[in-house]
Amino acid sequence: MGVPAFFRWLSRKYPSIIVHCVEEKGKECNGVRIPVDTTKPNPNEVEFDNLYLDMNGIIHPCTHPEDKPAPKNEDEMMVAIFEYIDRLFNIVRPRRVLYMAIDGVAPRAKMNQQRSRRFRASKEGVELVEEKNRMREEIIQRGGYLPPEEIKERFDSNCITPGTEFMDNLAHCLRYYVADRLSNDPGWRNVTVFLSDASVPGEGEHKIMDFVRRQRAQPNHDPNTHHCLCGADADLIMLGLATHEPNFTIIREEFKPNKPRPCALCGQMGHEIKDCQGTAREKQGQHDEFADTMPAAEQEFIFIRLCVLREYLARELTMASLPFPFDFERSVDDWVFMCFFVGNDFLPHLPSLEIRCDLFLLKGYLTQNGYVNLERVEMIMQAVGVAEDNIFKKRKEDDAEQQGPAYLTTGQFAPHALGRRDRPEPVQNARHQAYDMRMQSREQHNKSSAGPSDSSDSRGVKRKAEDSDSEPEPEDNVRLWEEGWKQRYYKTKFDVEVTDEDFRKKVVKSYVEGLCWVLRYYYQGCASWKWYFPFHYAPFASDFKDIKDMFTEFEKETKPFKPLEQLMGVFPAASGNFLPQTWRNLMTSPVSSIIDFYPDDFAIDLNGKKYAWQGVALLPFVDERRLRAALADVYPDLTPEEVKRNSLGSDIMFVGKSHPLSDFIHELYRGTEIPVELCHGIQGTLNLDDDPILPDKPVRSPIPMLRDISQNSAIGIPNKVLKPGDWEKGNREPWRPQLVTLLLFTKAAIATIEELHLCICRVLFIKLLFDSVFRFVGEESSILKWKKCLNVCISPSNGPH
Repeated sequence: MGVPAFFRWLSRKYPSIIVHCVEEKGKECNGVRIPVDTTKPNPNEVEFDNLYLDMNGIIHPCTHPEDKPAPKNEDEMMVAIFEYIDRLFNIVRPRRVLYMAIDGVAPRAKMNQQRSRRFRASKEGVELVEEKNRMREEIIQRGGYLPPEEIKERFDSNCITPGTEFMDNLAHCLRYYVADRLSNDPGWRNVTVFLSDASVPGEGEHKIMDFVRRQRAQPNHDPNTHHCLCGADADLIMLGLATHEPNFTIIREEFKPNKPRPCALCGQMGHEIKDCQGTAREKQGQHDEFADTMPAAEQEFIFIRLCVLREYLARELTMASLPFPFDFERSVDDWVFMCFFVGNDFLPHLPSLEIRCDLFLLKGYLTQNGYVNLERVEMIMQAVGVAEDNIFKKRKEDDAEQQGPAYLTTGQFAPHALGRRDRPEPVQNARHQAYDMRMQSREQHNKSSAGPSDSSDSRGVKRKAEDSDSEPEPEDNVRLWEEGWKQRYYKTKFDVEVTDEDFRKKVVKSYVEGLCWVLRYYYQGCASWKWYFPFHYAPFASDFKDIKDMFTEFEKETKPFKPLEQLMGVFPAASGNFLPQTWRNLMTSPVSSIIDFYPDDFAIDLNGKKYAWQGVALLPFVDERRLRAALADVYPDLTPEEVKRNSLGSDIMFVGKSHPLSDFIHELYRGTEIPVELCHGIQGTLNLDDDPILPDKPVRSPIPMLRDISQNSAIGIPNKVLKPGDWEKGNREPWRPQLVTLLLFTKAAIATIEELHLCICRVLFIKLLFDSVFRFVGEESSILKWKKCLNVCISPSNGPH
């Protein structure tokens, strides 16, 4: 989620949530590598049950790493991905479930951000090539030396998008990888593996959350399950808290700033391309044997313990003497909701971010089961709106104070360059020295307040702009800290006058819909695949007036884009090589009806920021109707292979030959429900696969450098984990966690001792029926008979039988 520096703020405020991972390394004996025995107890002294991998956070660093040489081809990329998963499995050592989720087709609200990222990446790639060519010519003209330019095809990271051949190949390689580990690694023997590849709609982390929510709602769910989720996005912390699971941990790479990177021109370390002088490379080693190696240390991992974070939040959020009962779980939901205002992937953040409100005024919580109380949200927005003017002025003052100290002391306390041979003189009287620092700082502040100083020898005076190596700060035309900020904001950003109340209400209405959509997305799943925020900028908090009735409900029965359709919606024309030829022509042909969706150049509004990556890419929004109308003419040109890549798939479940569920799947290879008692309480539907992985059937390696699996012990089958939409289709009512619904029904239905006895009898009889179903599950006709019998027996009109 786009929360700037959220993890850094959280780890500094609550340092005990961070724990360094203990990783056991493999050994070598006589040139033979001995792998780690993952069947042994976890060296981190925590036994995890389920491990969830947000695969896109693994795919990107393995395909185009920043701190080591890039893989030469796709095969090396796949092997790097396998090794990364092996490291994570070795550290976490899950005992029940491994769930690998790759980003599929995203909701429309997310596609706008994906489109911005990919257009930016394409633009920055072109600008980098131009900069390299310009610098190379300048250095050669000055007589400098540069190694000959390698003719190497640049890896376009945009191919890591659903619908491309790369993602289809990755899915096949991961199926081979899982089959190999289940067949040959004892630590994987009893683990149930789920692979949700790019053909399954939804973002990777949200597919994981759908799985967790679904299993948590089952009556067989173990409340003491230890979950571990791998990913570096800040929204994983929010999602982990939103599950309300007591044992939830996040594993991620430890961030180490200022990693050395080689110059893109000469390949040497220690400078960037703009500072390259074209000097000859120094010899690396006695015989230059280390010329092609980069000084890179293996990345370490850390655990973020959400159970400890929950304890911190319990201390901070608990309030006494509230006018309503305090509920810690609901206060966590409200805390997550409030973080949406700071930033997320679906809405631009509010211009004013400081949110302080007295909970006593709200008379209740902001959210409940994924739904927003807009009346209470309006009270918070109005409280922030009153202070907006002061917030902007305070922010400007804070930025001015952070430019640097007004006075730097001399002597022992002064900063000195590393490696200096002359030692500074020691301070004779520390109290006098401190007094001089305070007095000179005060004098310097008075001088700066009176006007610019003409003195050039003072260490506290800021250098002139022309003497500075940094680029001048961009001009901010809005100037939120000055009077008239709201008029300038709407005129500059939206090209409308602030007096246009209807337009401001339209922006606020869309933002309110977005808040409801995001919360529903985090707690229940995707409420609408079509909804998106149709503006580049957010309204002010003071604009949130009369919002109680601005939102009713999202459009029902919406469907996600197909993979190739999403590629057309997020790719720039420069990445059109991943699309069929006739589809590609729609991006470049002057007569194309959607040529305006693919500008060659576009503006980036810094929006008060200093760097281009922080700005807003002013790209046109994709009109779904126009896009589908244009694609209707080129759909017949798809080949059978492209039609297959353009279809939506399901999760694939893998179990080893020794798994209790293996015989059940092998003997009944047709669509049926998973017996919960055979798979740690996991529930879902099994479907027939066109190309299954079955025991004793060889599995061919898709990577030439890896061997085929001749003695396969794994079995793989598509698995459909029910989502909130499936619940609504079956019950014709809004989705709720099933466990909560069951408790409410029981409380409402049981009014007398006789009814309680009747309820217990029915529950015991249903359990007996299901046990019988699983005994006779081999005979389909028996199943149908038992289902009919079950329907009769649980009918309210029949009484206890």
